[in-house]
Amino acid sequence: WMLHVTLKAGVMMLKIQLCITGINYFFKRTPLRQWLLKRGQTTEGGHVSVRTASMPSAASDRVLSDRVLGRWLVGCSGLVLGAVVLGGVTRLTESGLSMVDWHLVKEMKPPRTEAEWEDEFSKYKQFPEFKILNHDMTLTEFKFIFYMEWGHRMWGRLVGLAYILPTVYFMKRGYFSRSMKPRVLGLCGFVFFQGLLGWYMVKSGLEEKTESYDIPRVSQYRLAAHLGSALLLYCSSLWMGLTLMLPASKIPDSRNLLQLRRFAKATGGLVFLTALSGAFVAGLDAGLVYNSFPKMGECWIPDDLLAFSPTIKNVFENPTTVQFDHRILGIASLSAITGLYLFSRRVHLPRRVKIAIGCLTAMAYTQVALGISTLLLYVPTPLAATHQSGSVALLTFAIWVLAELRKVVK
Repeated sequence: WMLHVTLKAGVMMLKIQLCITGINYFFKRTPLRQWLLKRGQTTEGGHVSVRTASMPSAASDRVLSDRVLGRWLVGCSGLVLGAVVLGGVTRLTESGLSMVDWHLVKEMKPPRTEAEWEDEFSKYKQFPEFKILNHDMTLTEFKFIFYMEWGHRMWGRLVGLAYILPTVYFMKRGYFSRSMKPRVLGLCGFVFFQGLLGWYMVKSGLEEKTESYDIPRVSQYRLAAHLGSALLLYCSSLWMGLTLMLPASKIPDSRNLLQLRRFAKATGGLVFLTALSGAFVAGLDAGLVYNSFPKMGECWIPDDLLAFSPTIKNVFENPTTVQFDHRILGIASLSAITGLYLFSRRVHLPRRVKIAIGCLTAMAYTQVALGISTLLLYVPTPLAATHQSGSVALLTFAIWVLAELRKVVK
C-alpha cells in the first residue's frame, strides 16, 4: 500500500512539473508574452506578475512639450496677425504719423491731462502732415489718430512680450530641442528688429521735403519692408506651431504627390508676393487711381503704365503700374490656387488635407471679390481693412496646406 501511494505521488509531481515547463515555454515562445510585456507585465519563473505603471517615457514627454510649444507659437502668430490688421487700419485712417517720438517705455503711458494733450498736439503741428494735410485739425480729431497709432505700438510691445517671456521660461525648463533653440531665438530677435523697422518707416513720413507739396506719407519701400518682415514672422511662427501640433499626414509617396508639394510651395510664394505688393498699393494710395474692373479706365493696359524713367522705377513708384501689378498678381494667385485644387483631386489625400485645400480655394475667391469691391467703391476704410486682413487669412490657409503636405521624416 505504501509503495502504491508513493508511485501515485511521484506520477502527480511529474505531471505538475510538466505543466510548469509547458507554461514557461508558452510564455517565453508565444506572442502572448510580448503582449503581456507591452501591457506592463512580466513572466518570472513561469508565473505572471504585474508591474506598476512606469513614468512617461522620453518620447511621450517630447510629444507633450511639442504640443505646448506648438500652441504657444500659433498663439504668437495670432498676435502678429492682430498687429498686421491693426497696422492696416492705422494706415487707412492716416494715423501712423500722429506720434512723432519713439520711446520703448515712456510712450506706454498716453497723455491724460489737457496740458499733456496740448503738448503732444503742439509737437505734431511741427511736422509736414499737419502743415500740408491736417492744418485745420482739432484736438479731438488728433486724439483719435493718436490713439490709433498708440494702440498699434502697444500691440507690438505685447507681441514682443508674448515671444520673449515664454522663451525664457521654456528655455529654463528644457522644452526646446537642440535644433529648435536657434529658431526660437531668431524669432525673438526678429520681433525686436520689427519694432526698429516700424520706427524707421514712420520717420520717413516726418521728414521735411521742400521740393514736394504732395501729401506726406511714409516711404512705400519702408512700408513694404515693415509689412514683409511682419508676414515673415507670422509665417515662420505659424509653420513651426502647426508642424509641432499637427501629426504629419502619412501619404504614400508618388510622382503626383511630389508634384503637388512643389505646386503648393510655388502657390504659397505667389500668395506671399501678392500680399507684399499690397504694401506698395497702400503706400502710394494706388487704389484710388483706376476704380474700374476688369479694365483700367477705358483700356486694358493704361497709357501711363510706363510714364516714369528709368522703366524699373514704374514698378515701385508709379501708382498706375503698382495697381496693375497687384491686379496681375491677384489673378495669378487665384489661377494657381484653382489649379492646385483641381490637381489635388487626382491625388489620394487624407480628409484633413482636402479640407485645408478647400479652405484655401474658398478664401482665394473671397479675397478677389473683396479686392474688386474695394476698388469699385473707391476704397472705403472698413472694406479695405477687410481686404487687407483677407490677404493674411489667405496666407494662413496656404501655410496650413504646406504643413499638411510636408514630407514625413523617416
